[in-house]
Amino acid sequence: MRDKGFKTIDEQLDILIERGLSIPNREQAAEFLLQNNYYRVSGYSLTLRRHDEFSKNATFQNIIDIYEFDHELRNVLLKYIENIEVTIKSIYAYEFSKVYGPYGYLDLSNFTSEKIYRKTISKAEEQKNSRHPHEAYLKHFIDDLHEDIPLWAYVDLLTIADISFLYMISPKAIKDTVALSMGIKHSGAKLLGGFLHKMTILRNLCAHGGRLFNRLFEQKPKLSKDEEALLRIKPNGTKDIEHLYGFIMIMKRLLPKSNFALMKLEIEKLTIKYPFVKMRYYGFRDDWKKVL
Repeated sequence: MRDKGFKTIDEQLDILIERGLSIPNREQAAEFLLQNNYYRVSGYSLTLRRHDEFSKNATFQNIIDIYEFDHELRNVLLKYIENIEVTIKSIYAYEFSKVYGPYGYLDLSNFTSEKIYRKTISKAEEQKNSRHPHEAYLKHFIDDLHEDIPLWAYVDLLTIADISFLYMISPKAIKDTVALSMGIKHSGAKLLGGFLHKMTILRNLCAHGGRLFNRLFEQKPKLSKDEEALLRIKPNGTKDIEHLYGFIMIMKRLLPKSNFALMKLEIEKLTIKYPFVKMRYYGFRDDWKKVL
């Protein structure tokens, strides 16, 4: 493997300037690169350049604006994905316990895959053992009552990925009931399972600082015909289902209307704060504020 060699921050700035990027405040740019990593930052400059040549009016501030917008957008989405996670865990625990009792989740025979079940519960048990010394509710069940933890408390140990896996291997009747409670009527179990998987992908990207700007998602969301009609049409005439916008429409399905309206408002405020950022690089139509 060829070694490209170490470059100082000043050398990195010189490379950007040589490629046509305007950097009027070199000190600000140097600090930004030191804090955020040249390689990571370069991903936010792709729409400002063709190969290694920046467009005529591109500035380092443009890159900062895109970077900061993406950061703040991730925080907004995380907040509402957490809302979805809490809701699905609550509904799942309620519906499962109603049929199989508060400790039915401990019975492997109530699930359709031993491998997935054991892997998911094992991960939750690791969380339980790690959090036991610090969580009052765990101390209560384990130390005071010496009892197993009922599912409605146990779900707090599960991530959105975990609950997605448990949902996937639950009996169809449970899945259908949970999906109906989440407002998904047609092909509910299959759709909700897919939606939870997509929310897991998005949640992990947001939680770990993954770039959403101009990201093409390999895992494309399953949308209804009405939702597909709201997708942006790309210059080649095809529908843009690879960008973030499709995931936003899934969140619209899973969130209460009032919560989605708040999320949409927060995104709108970000577009006002960072007017340079073009929402088409997230797959948003020009009229998204009206149709979404």
